[in-house]
Amino acid sequence: MTVGEGTQGRKTMLYRHVKNVFLVDHVWSVSSHCVCVFFFYRVVGPAVTFRVRPNTQNVSTADVANIAGRSELRTGIRQQDTAESTKFLILTVVSILCIVAVLLASIVVYCLRHHSHHKLKEKLTNLGTDTGSDATSTYQELCRQRMSVKQPAERPEPMHSVAPQFGDGGPIVSPSARSSTSSWSEEPVHSNMDISTGHMILLYMEDHLKNQNRLEKEWEALCAYQAEPNASTTGLGAGNTKKNRSNAVVAYDHSRITLKVENSQGSSDYINASPIMDHDPRNPAYIATQGPLPSTVSDFWQMVWENGCVVIVMLTPLTESGVKQCYHYWPDEGSNLYHIYEVNLVSEHIWCDDFLVRSFYLKNMQTNETRTVTQFHFLTWLNQNVPESSRTLLDFRRKVNKCYRGRSCPIIVHCSDGAGRSGTYILIDMVLNKMAKGAKEIDIAATLEHLRDQRPAMVQTKEQFEFALTAVAEEVNAILKALPQ
Repeated sequence: MTVGEGTQGRKTMLYRHVKNVFLVDHVWSVSSHCVCVFFFYRVVGPAVTFRVRPNTQNVSTADVANIAGRSELRTGIRQQDTAESTKFLILTVVSILCIVAVLLASIVVYCLRHHSHHKLKEKLTNLGTDTGSDATSTYQELCRQRMSVKQPAERPEPMHSVAPQFGDGGPIVSPSARSSTSSWSEEPVHSNMDISTGHMILLYMEDHLKNQNRLEKEWEALCAYQAEPNASTTGLGAGNTKKNRSNAVVAYDHSRITLKVENSQGSSDYINASPIMDHDPRNPAYIATQGPLPSTVSDFWQMVWENGCVVIVMLTPLTESGVKQCYHYWPDEGSNLYHIYEVNLVSEHIWCDDFLVRSFYLKNMQTNETRTVTQFHFLTWLNQNVPESSRTLLDFRRKVNKCYRGRSCPIIVHCSDGAGRSGTYILIDMVLNKMAKGAKEIDIAATLEHLRDQRPAMVQTKEQFEFALTAVAEEVNAILKALPQ
């Protein structure tokens, strides 16, 4: 290591080593002819070890150390620090780019899912304006698409009973549960019907169906029947007519469901719904009502809550040949708030091509009380017509009654106007329930008159009345086959 000669008052010392070069700038006042020779030993970290040889200026190691202490030492360490800083900067930039890439990917995935969901919802909304005949199949396909989106990795086992899934304490199924079954095993029919009584009833039904002249006269007599009393002043009064789908089917004044005014959104006790009594005049077995309108949805859920109902039977598609039959009164997913009633969709099961089952969690936001409500939705029964197969409707009825078994509250039954399809279903169910309890005489025409005493226009066409007879006969036949011979 040598100290080169320079101008007076400033020197530059050049340290040479086999692998390292060190540059030290300092101020050192010596004579212009000074030469000092250093012996270099080693470098350990930031420390430089050297020895000062005897010189003419009598510069000692203490003098050099004193000068070095006041000097700024720049070594190869600064090069190392610069390299480390550059490496750290590169890593930081790479990390930031990775984070940005992950965020962009998340945003893209979210946008795609949101767009897909929006398209499904748009298709569901467009069902209301669909003039084609495949609105029902389109709705079923939407349900299946939503299930495949919600649970792509799950393959639910076939369902054979809905009753164990719903309890008084709340829903047991997962809030996102969706399942579908395309096949269906017929369940055994349980009845207390006497064999001889069953055969007599079956012969009577078959004769009734074969004798078209007798059937025609009986239907004419039913059309001429007038209920007494039959006033519908409240339902046709000012402010209430807009709550009716049809002024031809309006609840009687003496037989109508009344709402609590203090809880009503419109401060009115009116809803176009009728209590239907069977054998107990104090407790209705059914509530026949129209499909809710957009303005009566909160009234509908208030009626469900105040009457303690846990089962809803829906017998109409939402739209039919472009005509809206019923408002979509439940949330498509998640929850909706209707006045003070929060409705949460818990599950939706497509049991077969003809109907599906939904479970709702109903909460009163004023009291924080909750209840589970099950909706059975029959999809393929069109207005003024009859189902293609009575067996399908009978299977549907068995599922409803299995879920309802042991309840003391009325079953809500609705179609579009709450009379034609609703009246037909209630007539079939009421007659079969009487037979199951051991009734020895059944008069379907008289039972229908009993229904029309409580709500007008129950069972609107001769075809619907004939379908009721056919369904009863088929169920009696199934019961007789199941009984021990």
